[in-house]
This record gives sequence, C-alpha cells and structure tokens, in this order.
Amino acid sequence: MPSTNSIQSASGDSPTRIGISISVKVDKRSVVRNRIRRQIQAAFRCLLPRIARNMDILVVVHSPAVECGYLHFLQELEQVLAHAEVLHGD
Repeated sequence: MPSTNSIQSASGDSPTRIGISISVKVDKRSVVRNRIRRQIQAAFRCLLPRIARNMDILVVVHSPAVECGYLHFLQELEQVLAHAEVLHGD
C-alpha cells in the first residue's frame, strides 16, 4: 500500500478538508513529489461527491507511491475510504 491515511470527523457543518503530506524521503526531486500530489488531488476530485461532509482526511505518502499511477491512487483511496465508511453509495 503506497500511503497511510488518517480520517477524523471535524466539528460542526464544515466542508471536508483534505491534506497530502509527501516527505523528501519519498523522492528528493520536487517534480516527482508534485506529480504524486497532483495525481492524488485528481483522484480526490473524482471521489469528492461521494465523501461524507465534516471530514478531515490526511494522506501520508510513502516511497512505493513513486511507482504508482493515477488509477492505482484512485483504487487505493476508494478502498481505504470505503473501509473507513467515509464514502456514500455509488
């Protein structure tokens, strides 16, 4: 699994907030880290209508993510969010 995710319910009726943390240990090149960040953001944009409100979601990326593509990130995020019961039905 390329990333560890932390999901917490926020207080009130606030919108869902998403954070992505990518350390220099993942890859020293900022171009690679930014590409990973953009791919994860795009996957979240696809899933956002199905994500419950009032959530704070943090994705911590680990080094195997360098080899992953957009579809893999989308599948991983969908699987993790479904397991955490954060996703609404299709």
